Amino acid sequence: MNLARLLQLASPALPVGAYTYSQGFEWAVEAGTVKDEATALTWLGDQLEWNLGRYEAPLLAQMMNSWKVGAGEPALDARYLASRETAELRAETLQMGYSLRRLLGELDDLPAPFMAQIAVPPAPTFAWVWSGVATVWQIPPAEALTAWLWSWAENQVMAALKAVPLGQAAGQRILLEIGRRIPVVVERAIALDDDNYSNFAPGFAIACARHETQYSRLFRS
Repeated sequence: MNLARLLQLASPALPVGAYTYSQGFEWAVEAGTVKDEATALTWLGDQLEWNLGRYEAPLLAQMMNSWKVGAGEPALDARYLASRETAELRAETLQMGYSLRRLLGELDDLPAPFMAQIAVPPAPTFAWVWSGVATVWQIPPAEALTAWLWSWAENQVMAALKAVPLGQAAGQRILLEIGRRIPVVVERAIALDDDNYSNFAPGFAIACARHETQYSRLFRS
């Protein structure tokens, strides 16, 4: 049952709109930073290593720990939102958080106290709601983080297929390599001390900011 729940949370079919975002990837293509399979893998590999792996994934694990003791810690939700460096990244996590919260209300599968907490203003981030659902569904943190990172990678590769563009085989080769790296990233993220969290990735922040004013684009971020 836990595996099925985990696959549901990580599925591209989860109707939260993740497929509409590229997180600056589209601008990296426009700028010529990403132009083929090799440069797409470099871009995504760097994001996995320096952004998600050293900040987003450890914070997600911390969120899950807070949900385990009862109510989730809203300060962690606020911390995640504060780390969104551009208007598009901020809008992305709030829109997806709202969509997931609304979906959960229609599923009628989660305890009332949890649903009441995620309904309290302000609007929650996607990471905070997602981590809460994973905890309620008794998904182990390592498996949850693996699914979170895999879902991110899958969405980014789909963006690469459209924006570069790349062929399907190239996309699968990138996923194979990213998938090979994820277990190491997850192990480190779970063990990482709070004082060593870091999402210092200026190239990523610049790409997301530039995407906001990109003349022609397919994606919302």
